[in-house]
Amino acid sequence: MKGTSLLIWGTLFGAVGLGFFIYGKKQRSVVPLFTGIALFLFPYFIQNVYVLVIVGVILVAIPYIVRI
Repeated sequence: MKGTSLLIWGTLFGAVGLGFFIYGKKQRSVVPLFTGIALFLFPYFIQNVYVLVIVGVILVAIPYIVRI
């Protein structure tokens, strides 16, 4: 069950990261671009489901909080 949850959450955050990456690339905005890259990569390094969700939600919220 733990592996399945990690896979599903990682895929979800990767899809959101793809959206941020494409938006940041088209709008030439650095914050969504790097947040998208971070959302692609961080599920590979976190093995705890709860930490994965918390870090993912924080990364998803960064472009809405930081406006450069």
